[in-house]
Amino acid sequence: MLHFAHIDFLWGLAAIPLFIVLFLLVKRWKNRAIARLGDHKVVQMMIPRVSTFRPWLKFILFLLAYTFLIVGIADPQLGSKMEEVKQKSADIMILLDVSNSMLAQDIAPSRLENAKRAIAQLIDNLHSDRIGIIVFAGEAYVQLPVTTDYSAAKLFLNTINPDMMPTQGTAIGAAIELGMQSFDFKNGTGKSMIVITDGENHEDDAVAAAKDAVDKDVTVNVIGIGSIEGAPVPIYQNGKISGFHTDSVGKNVVSKLNEEMCKEVAAGGHGAYVRATNTNSGLSIVMDQIAKVQRKTVGSKNYKDYEDRFQVFLGLSLLFLLAEFLISTRKSLRFSHVNLFEVKSPAANLNPTPIKKK
Repeated sequence: MLHFAHIDFLWGLAAIPLFIVLFLLVKRWKNRAIARLGDHKVVQMMIPRVSTFRPWLKFILFLLAYTFLIVGIADPQLGSKMEEVKQKSADIMILLDVSNSMLAQDIAPSRLENAKRAIAQLIDNLHSDRIGIIVFAGEAYVQLPVTTDYSAAKLFLNTINPDMMPTQGTAIGAAIELGMQSFDFKNGTGKSMIVITDGENHEDDAVAAAKDAVDKDVTVNVIGIGSIEGAPVPIYQNGKISGFHTDSVGKNVVSKLNEEMCKEVAAGGHGAYVRATNTNSGLSIVMDQIAKVQRKTVGSKNYKDYEDRFQVFLGLSLLFLLAEFLISTRKSLRFSHVNLFEVKSPAANLNPTPIKKK
């Protein structure tokens, strides 16, 4: 199986048509310049060593050298061996709080952005596990169904913000229930949830929902994000902070991490609880816990031990380039006197009889 280690370099081959057009334009310009000097046959006699074939040959050699150079830089590889790789898979559902309180900046740059960065790092470290994303505030919605398309997961992750939620609140229980509905319990893989929230203003019985999940062998882990001291909740306009949310008497609303509630949900879901900080998102600890869940073994065939073949192409490129350099645009002196198509007059071969004077 052919594989290119740096396939983007193959775009360099798109320059070949440009080289051909430029060569033809220069060739046309030279022909017109020669035509202006006079009759074509007379001019050819004035420059007998100028070849019309060798420039074409040099150009073809240049194109071959360039083509093999680009292919060599792209590093073509061949899979020398195929083997069946056994992989173990589990389903992971991320439940992300996107209420306005997640905009508080006691965790830099904000609670929500810190959580999104941590999830992005988690996705980068996944290999065979499937991942889904549910966002919640006053209600819960499936942002990404369970999938192994990690590129799509990061794309959907980047679009998450509090403005996408029609109602505010912290409906953790509704998010857990929606996560349970999103799982495919027929595929036999282990399943786990990760709730990332500040736990503030929760509106339903999240602990009961976590216990119901355990009844179906789904663990519920919680990452508490925020500080005990709390921070004001900013208001954004055109991407900039224009003020802070205030209460009925005009004081700034201070959002604090409800750590006790987060711990209760994790305990009810037989999962781990970790408090996120500026230096530790807590996901690594939670993933160690998730690693203990039952995983389904999946067999897949992959090529491995790719062998580089760029040396061959770079060698050919150098060979053609050297040949192009050594070939002159002038005719060889050794064969310059040869003219297979020259027609000589028969009288030219007769020796004239000298006339004797009397």
